[in-house]
Amino acid sequence: MDDNTKNVLRKIPSLRTRAGPRDPAWPQRLKEEYAALIKYVQQNKENDTDWFQLEANKDGTKWFGKCWHMQNYLRYEFDIEFDIPVTYPETAPEIALPELDGKTSKMFRGGKICISDHFKPLWARNVPKFGIAQAMAMGLAPWLAVEIPDLIEKGYVVHKERGTAKASSSSQDKAQ
Repeated sequence: MDDNTKNVLRKIPSLRTRAGPRDPAWPQRLKEEYAALIKYVQQNKENDTDWFQLEANKDGTKWFGKCWHMQNYLRYEFDIEFDIPVTYPETAPEIALPELDGKTSKMFRGGKICISDHFKPLWARNVPKFGIAQAMAMGLAPWLAVEIPDLIEKGYVVHKERGTAKASSSSQDKAQ
């Protein structure tokens, strides 16, 4: 992990409450989640690196919003969604970008991003300190930084004002 990444992570408040959505302590955990997310978003805005917007259902178990990637002065925007697993915080949320489903091999069915090799071991070492803000910072952000430029280059992601994307899956891409 580079120094910049460590610095970003240090500035996100660690969570203390070990509770999932079915636990009586879930409301306290949810308050900590919101506090960490607010701090992370403020930090991003101060550094002019704002890249996502999230909101949740009333009980904090379903999250949705937008994330975006800037490239060549163009903003590529994607829907984001995830559910809080019953075994949370032991299990990290599976973040999905549904409209990218099938466009890269670094994604599971339903548009869930592949973060198992790098992020999940880090998450496991940091239970219950890690939460949604850390999943965004250490899971989705690096995934977007690597995968979206590649998808743009291959023509699978096209800026909305520039036309339509290829209708090819990652398996077809490998065959070409």
